[in-house]
Amino acid sequence: MVSPEKELLLRELMARLGVRQEDIQERFIRSKGPGGQNVNKVSTCVYLRHIPTGLEVKCQEERSQALNRFLARRLLLKKIESRILGNLSEERKRIEKIRRQKRRRSRRAKLKILETKRLHAAKKSLRGNVRLSGELL
Repeated sequence: MVSPEKELLLRELMARLGVRQEDIQERFIRSKGPGGQNVNKVSTCVYLRHIPTGLEVKCQEERSQALNRFLARRLLLKKIESRILGNLSEERKRIEKIRRQKRRRSRRAKLKILETKRLHAAKKSLRGNVRLSGELL
């Protein structure tokens, strides 16, 4: 079960974003995967659609329908918030960070990396076996 405090926070977020309960279309579907008889007999997967924006969310993380309803609503509100905020959203920041990481390195950066590799290799070559009077230890 979801705590009343979390439910209250969810309602406050809905009010702040201007999302009404009537704007959300809700359907329940049978889940797939592990969960045994409960998953096979009870429709625990929750499908939500926000009619004004057309955003859709499907949640089947837990075995409980009530918990999946809460998680799906939270996920839907996060999507709506990211659409409203645009560039300021956390998701957009995460995508931009990945894009920066995948960007090609400059020539100077490549040369610097190669130089540190050479220094490291030289340091490792000095770690050879120790010889005492012609024998290996």
